[in-house]
Amino acid sequence: MSIRITAVFIYVAILLAYAWKDWFISLCGLILLMAVMEYEDMPTSIFGIQGLNMWNVLFLGVFLACVASRHRENLTWDMPRHVSVLLLMYLAVIVIGVLRAAFDRSYIEWYPLRKLISEHMINSVKWVLPAILLFHGCRTRKQVLIALVCILAMYFFIAILVMRRVPFEGALSSGGSIEYARRKLSRSIGYNACDVSGFLAGTSWGILALLPLVRQKKYWVMILAAAGMIVFAQALTGGRAGYLAWGATGLTLCLLKWRKLLILVPVVVILLPIIFPGATERMFMGFGQTDVSGQTTVDEFAVTSGRSLIWPLVIDKISESPMVGFGRLGMMRTGLYIQGLEELGDSFPHPHNMYLETLLDNGILGSIPIFVFWGIMLLYSARLFRSNNRLCSAVGGVALASILAQLVAGIGAQHVYPRESTMGMWAAMLLSLRVYVEKNRAQIGSIDAESAWNGQPCDQPTVVASAYASDWS
Repeated sequence: MSIRITAVFIYVAILLAYAWKDWFISLCGLILLMAVMEYEDMPTSIFGIQGLNMWNVLFLGVFLACVASRHRENLTWDMPRHVSVLLLMYLAVIVIGVLRAAFDRSYIEWYPLRKLISEHMINSVKWVLPAILLFHGCRTRKQVLIALVCILAMYFFIAILVMRRVPFEGALSSGGSIEYARRKLSRSIGYNACDVSGFLAGTSWGILALLPLVRQKKYWVMILAAAGMIVFAQALTGGRAGYLAWGATGLTLCLLKWRKLLILVPVVVILLPIIFPGATERMFMGFGQTDVSGQTTVDEFAVTSGRSLIWPLVIDKISESPMVGFGRLGMMRTGLYIQGLEELGDSFPHPHNMYLETLLDNGILGSIPIFVFWGIMLLYSARLFRSNNRLCSAVGGVALASILAQLVAGIGAQHVYPRESTMGMWAAMLLSLRVYVEKNRAQIGSIDAESAWNGQPCDQPTVVASAYASDWS
């Protein structure tokens, strides 16, 4: 057993024991653990038992500690009813979709039923549960900031792993292909390069939302440096949908609140191709192609990596059952996967568009609660981000950046189904909901919201949580 794995075992053991004293801290440690749990040499099971791994063991310990402490902490479930209903409907759509696939296994007879249930139903629901526990247990300013730091730290550590695994030449030099490096990245850190590009697109902007919480300007350098490292790591991934998400997310945040930064947009547009010629070259792959007649054309296949060819087939299939769809794994169970191989000569196990995927799998009826839930979370986080309150703005900024990046990157990849790569986004989303609920409660109770929430800026970002030890009320 390597030193790294031994350290992770010790880390999990400590958090398991500490969970019975403070399960919320162990929950934050569980979120942070996601940075390395998909790493290439991390054991996926213990004693060869499926599902028995360090992350699941720690989650079970945190959950049991949470249940055992419910009387001592006297916490009540106070998620807004409409959000609770939408969340339950969201998860119900996932379960129903998998059950439909279990009873109608056309074209996937070879796919083990146990894996279908485990991977696409149990695991999808599992990745939401830490975020739900985070919402339930986060009741003080200190807890908010600890959770916020852990979410961003998880993604920062993943960015460090990317920079360790991918040669810098992929982003800094033109003419070099980074396809091999991207495949190596997926194998080594356990996250798909497109997924990494998507969530790092939101993380770099989310970190900047922390700046108002730090009083001394010299610590701003640390935050700006962290954001810059994440941008560089994202450039190394080669994920073009993530690149688009980065630009769209930053522009949206500037239009909503950071309007002074809009003056830097032309500067960024000019500098990025100079700083990251390799990433820029990949971003504009397929544009400016010259055909046999010497005319300049756009290669749609290269621009969309073949998605422009499969999307029309997906849309045609959606029209065959627009209201209820075909159930989970609709791309494969309807024969579209085989059709793509035969007609296009390429494999598409999913539509590479999360909007088309949910319409294909769940139809309009199943997609409505999903889209409404995302819309409400987007609205709440935007309201927090625009708040004059520093803490509200920081939490809202992190959540809004994560959601926007996922929604934009979803045009070319991603899924509406919760996955390990989106667990941090779900945590940020429900953390912002907690802050939104408490802020409204303070206002309804005629409490001075500014004094109850704003507090004083902190001296150091590493100990930012210690300045918010008092309760909200």
